[in-house]
Amino acid sequence: MANNTVAPLMMMVVISLVMAFTEAKWAESVEAKKEATPSETVTNLQFFFHDTVSGKNPSAVRVAQASDTNKSLTLFGALLMADDPLTETPDPNSKLVGRAQGLYGSSGQQELGLIMAMSFAFMDGPYSGSSISIFGKNSALNPVRELPVVGGTGVFRLARGYAIAHTHWFDLSGDAIVGYNVTVIH
Repeated sequence: MANNTVAPLMMMVVISLVMAFTEAKWAESVEAKKEATPSETVTNLQFFFHDTVSGKNPSAVRVAQASDTNKSLTLFGALLMADDPLTETPDPNSKLVGRAQGLYGSSGQQELGLIMAMSFAFMDGPYSGSSISIFGKNSALNPVRELPVVGGTGVFRLARGYAIAHTHWFDLSGDAIVGYNVTVIH
């Protein structure tokens, strides 16, 4: 009888040791690769996001909504697709530096909270053809909010960082100009 209980116990010890050695080798290989990467660059970007939902030529359009969305003060359940210009200054006629393409939806029942999945694609200067990806909660009524940079392409391949968004202007139709200060590590 004693051998019947010792054998499973020994098997568990052996499996635990194998798993510990496997985990240690995996952690060592990650550390070795991390040390071997070239030095990273920190880039600071500043631009303005122009989101227009009104008028004849909106840059963001509602593509879906829940049945009760129009009854909600926060428009909870509304989903919009955007192709918004990014400019050098808050003036909509200033130099176009890129486009914000993606979607955002109203995800707050009690407060206006947007979940954003956007690619900021740059089309000017040394970052032309590169992009950064933003994904996170945007508490749009807060004067200043922080969003994570979760990736990028081109010059910004393997990017991470954060974006500080501050509302420069908005009106009751939902149109807004938002300033972005972005710190990207790549």
